[in-house]
This record gives sequence, C-alpha cells and structure tokens, in this order.
Amino acid sequence: MDNKKCELIVAMDLPTPDGARDFLDRLDMATPYVKIGPRLYAMGGAPLINETVNRGYRLFLDLKLHDIPNTVASAVEPLCEMGLWALTIHTSGGHEMMARSVAMRDKKGSKMNIFGITVLTSLGGDLWSEVHPGSDIGRSLEARAIAAEKAGLDGIVCSPLDLELLRGRAPGLLRVVPGIRRTKASTEDQTRVATASQAAAAGASFIVVGRPILEASDPILEVKKIMEEISEVQ
Repeated sequence: MDNKKCELIVAMDLPTPDGARDFLDRLDMATPYVKIGPRLYAMGGAPLINETVNRGYRLFLDLKLHDIPNTVASAVEPLCEMGLWALTIHTSGGHEMMARSVAMRDKKGSKMNIFGITVLTSLGGDLWSEVHPGSDIGRSLEARAIAAEKAGLDGIVCSPLDLELLRGRAPGLLRVVPGIRRTKASTEDQTRVATASQAAAAGASFIVVGRPILEASDPILEVKKIMEEISEVQ
C-alpha cells in the first residue's frame, strides 16, 4: 500500500448534474479527484460520467454495490469500461461477490480501482446494535478489511476513527476516508468523524470532503487550505 501521501477527493453531493458541471468549472482541477454518488449517477448517468472523465478528473463512482455475486459482477462489467478511477462495493457482500467483481474488472482490462465499504460512517452505537445485534463493530470492521484484501480489492472505505484499529491489518489496501469535517464538533448526518489533519496523521490514503468545499465561496482556496492541513502532518 502506497500511503506516503494523503490525497483529497471532493464529494460532489449536489442535487443536479448542472450543479455538478458548474462546480467543476469553479473547482478548476484544484484536486483531480472527485466523487459522484447515487443521486448524481441516477440523474446524469453515463453522459455526466463521460463529461467529467473527459475534463481530466479521476472519477470515483460511489455506488456501494451490494447484491448476489453474479449481479454485482455483471454491473461492474459496463462500469469498468467508463474510464472510472474507482468504484465502491460493500465488503459485507462476502468474498465471492468481491472476488468476482475484481475478476470481471481484470477480464475487461480495466485499471479501475475497486474499494470495499466496511462500516458506514453513519453507523455507530445504538444504530449499529439495531442492525447487527450482538456483533462487535470493531471485530466486524477487521474481518471485512481482511476479507477485502483476500478478495483482491484495491482499498477499503472506513471512518477516520477506524484507522488506528486497522493499523497493521490488511496492509496492502488503500484507506479511503469519508466523515471529514472542518471541526470535530461538526458531524451532520455522520457520527464517526474527524478533521483532515487527524485522518491524514492516522494513515488515510485519501480523505473525502464534501460540504466544506461545496459550500465555500472559493472552492479552490478551500481545497488549498485542506491540503495545507494534510501536509503539516506528513
């Protein structure tokens, strides 16, 4: 795992494709990594993906695929032909689902990274116990990370608070870390969060930041500030 330098991914959690296009104009490649989630994908589809990739961005399509192995692998097939930098699937789908997704990607000759979702940053405390009664979140996280590495995934997506627990485990995997806030007190709909510098210091390969950049009057300046924070701890 090349984890020497932490990079910044901008989460384009915007309501419309036109809003995403306007934002990309304002971002002006301040960072080459951008993420599109289910809403923008549903509204913009392949045309928006193609346009973003053709602008030169490294596009992270965060669909969190989770189904039986054949269904997920069949979805990966057309997606890995779209020039994506990365795609997410759920590690909780199991080894075969992950391994067949990797095999499909390799069969198509794609360089697309496949990242495994471990535990959502919104799940913690009572919410975790509600859907996983009797299961320890830490042990589940470790097991999913190890399973992802064995299946051949390129990285995992985890909370910044999980980085210390995963230190030394699944060392071949990149760590993609959402739940980044400008201050620790700001959580919004995520419960397990940290600042950019805290995540970078804990071993994040990539941090994912949305609202602080999307809502900034000058997104380029905000990107620079975050990258400066990261550089101070590396």
